[in-house]
Amino acid sequence: MNMRGFWLGLLVGTSFTFLLGQWVFPAASKQTDPPKGISPAIVADYVHSVVQADRTFYQIEIVDRMQEKGLAFASEKWRMDGDLPLPAQFLQESGRLMAEQQKLIRFQLISSWAINKEHRPTTEFQRTGLTKILENPDRPYTGVTTEGKARTFQALYADKAVSQHCADCHNGHPQSLKRDFKAGDVMGGVLVTIALPQ
Repeated sequence: MNMRGFWLGLLVGTSFTFLLGQWVFPAASKQTDPPKGISPAIVADYVHSVVQADRTFYQIEIVDRMQEKGLAFASEKWRMDGDLPLPAQFLQESGRLMAEQQKLIRFQLISSWAINKEHRPTTEFQRTGLTKILENPDRPYTGVTTEGKARTFQALYADKAVSQHCADCHNGHPQSLKRDFKAGDVMGGVLVTIALPQ
């Protein structure tokens, strides 16, 4: 009877260990596995790189070149005047079109000195971020925020005056809050927002 109890106990113990291993160990390993896919921070870096490249090309190769040759001019009232959009408007309009597609990624320009009040910071994340990127313009300010019930990853990148034309436009505008920008100065930030899985 003692030997029979031993084998029965061994069988029950082995079965229990096997079943426990099937349920517990995979669940534990799922919790420690790194998340699949690309991190939101890397996606934000990619998006910012594309946005910045497009805007820089538009500023230097289209706006500056056309204005220097006297062929076309960029103006704030481009829709009414038939002129080229200002580079900041080019970026804002691109961001608006992206948002209309209802994709999970958005981008926009914000600044504490924005001429258009709609582009000034509206959240604590944005206000803090604009201060942080002035202190360290080579590093984005990032964080997870909440919009309603949705969680988002946000990254704010320093937006520098691409050329002196850009700085001069802001310096000379009658509604400008800051009038001493130079080429290369941080004028605000490019805010990239990525919806996170719920």
